[in-house]
Amino acid sequence: MLSPHGALAYNVVRFGAKGDGRTDSTLAFLRAWMAACSSVRPSTLSVPRGTFLIRSVTFTGPCRNSIQFAILGKLVAPDNYYAIGNLGYWIQFHKVSRLSIIGGTIDANRARYWSCRRHGQSCPQGARSISLQWCNNVLVRGLTSYNGQMMNIAINRSNNEKIQNLKIIAPSGSPNTDGIHIEYSMGVTIKDSIIKTGDDCISLGQGSMNVWIEKIGCGPGHGIG
Repeated sequence: MLSPHGALAYNVVRFGAKGDGRTDSTLAFLRAWMAACSSVRPSTLSVPRGTFLIRSVTFTGPCRNSIQFAILGKLVAPDNYYAIGNLGYWIQFHKVSRLSIIGGTIDANRARYWSCRRHGQSCPQGARSISLQWCNNVLVRGLTSYNGQMMNIAINRSNNEKIQNLKIIAPSGSPNTDGIHIEYSMGVTIKDSIIKTGDDCISLGQGSMNVWIEKIGCGPGHGIG
């Protein structure tokens, strides 16, 4: 199927995903990704309106052409925080180039995990809501991220990333919930976004170079640094 812009469109529902907020749609998302990633033409992985439950998942490249990951609906994590907490990520993109993640809402659903951390219990290591690892030329635009277990967006060993028009929200008492964390990456632009978390709005780790940040609404987190 062709999108209005001529790209091949892969709707996750056609691959078995159900937007009822209860059915595990992880494998359906992976099947849709593999189809889009192997396309010789630009492609769109489409998430329609509805609430889609997915476990920890890695979308792996390199892909044959550019991909738009277009979210109209909402992605939610399982209630059981151990379901994503031991892998270090919830949604990971690995070695993907020419990727656009557009619109929609993701909710890592982590209130019980924060309670575990605050009370000093034995908890998993914590997960990044979206992790970009070894990725190049990625655009993230118009996304709303709620209740990240730890970092909402983590950029590691990646280049030429553009993050804009985001809303990142977690309660002020949520521990270690950085909005965006960058390390060992070059050419990252973050702009026109609102970040309200319990830790740093934007944190810069080792090896961060040529990072441009502008027009960020930050608070009640610890600022940018």
